[in-house]
Amino acid sequence: MPTDFYELLEIDHNATDDDIRRAYRRLARELHPDANGGDPHAEERFKEVTAAYETLRDPERRRRYDMFGPEAARGAGQGATDPNAFFGGGLGDIFDAFFGQSPFGGGGAGRGRTGPVQGADLEVVLELSFEEAVFGAQGDVGLKAPVTCSTCEGSGASPGTSPTVCPECRGAGEVRRVRQSILGQMVTSAPCSRCRGLGRIIADPCRDCRGEGRRTEQRSYTVDVPAGVDHGSTLRLTGRGAAGPRGGPPGDLYVHLSVSTHPRFQRDGYDLTNVLHLPVSQAALGAHIEFETLDGTEDLIVPPGTQTGRVFRLRGRGVPHVNSRGRGDIVVEVVVDTPTGMTEAQEELLRQLAAERGEVVAPVESGVFSRIRSAFK
Repeated sequence: MPTDFYELLEIDHNATDDDIRRAYRRLARELHPDANGGDPHAEERFKEVTAAYETLRDPERRRRYDMFGPEAARGAGQGATDPNAFFGGGLGDIFDAFFGQSPFGGGGAGRGRTGPVQGADLEVVLELSFEEAVFGAQGDVGLKAPVTCSTCEGSGASPGTSPTVCPECRGAGEVRRVRQSILGQMVTSAPCSRCRGLGRIIADPCRDCRGEGRRTEQRSYTVDVPAGVDHGSTLRLTGRGAAGPRGGPPGDLYVHLSVSTHPRFQRDGYDLTNVLHLPVSQAALGAHIEFETLDGTEDLIVPPGTQTGRVFRLRGRGVPHVNSRGRGDIVVEVVVDTPTGMTEAQEELLRQLAAERGEVVAPVESGVFSRIRSAFK
């Protein structure tokens, strides 16, 4: 049986606090006596693993253990012969911290379920135009949600009265039951059915909210949308969710953003992309194009001989970075369009250009094209 605490937890000496916690949680589940039919070997291992965890999770005790060994790590006030001395408040404290309730009697009894319950989180959708998402905006959302009752101010009790301590759980909000095991008294807990886990009961409920401390009303909020958000982004409004019962704190409101598309631009991260169709004449001879951006008109210079697939980049004209400085770019990809539906004069000019450049083109006779078309039918 390993005696080194790191070996007991099956971790190395450089393990982080999270590594120690995960290792202990796994081993505690495996070695707990209730999971091993009261096996004394498992019980002993469980105590050793818990002692190792209690030492290594505390930075000062871990330092002393690494320097001087387990005796020094037990430190001031810890009895060497008392197994629970390693555990502070007892094994119950450890299980209460990990699993929400203690299977052991004793320590942790003072940590009840008292206190108001937090309200639920709510969700709503806010629709935005493409420009509003890029530059930021304010939008209004409305929803029906539980809000604190103004008559009883959230207490649930009629005006002039107040809730009283539940006699069943004595304000703890939970009822604990004791049973015997090989380790002694085992304690299980469950929410108190009389007060529904709140620790308080109301003899004279508020008539407006029927003792709930809240009622459903239509509410609207103005949402500040930062510049640069995208479709599917979510904003959280803290404390704007449902009010908790009987004075409990409210949850949060999650606003999901639905952004409409743009007729010309598409988003690629913080960049905006666009396809620019150019006639052959502009692509060949060059041109100055008035290009509309979201900020206004830009002069886009197309150099002579521009080919399909060439990319122009307008820097700093894209989408602002959310909650930071800088903007993306506008990325323009050129597509050169082949002219169709030409007049005889236009076709003649194009043939003259081809002849001047020594380029072979199809003859004027239409019969040639008809034979070509029929070959592909």
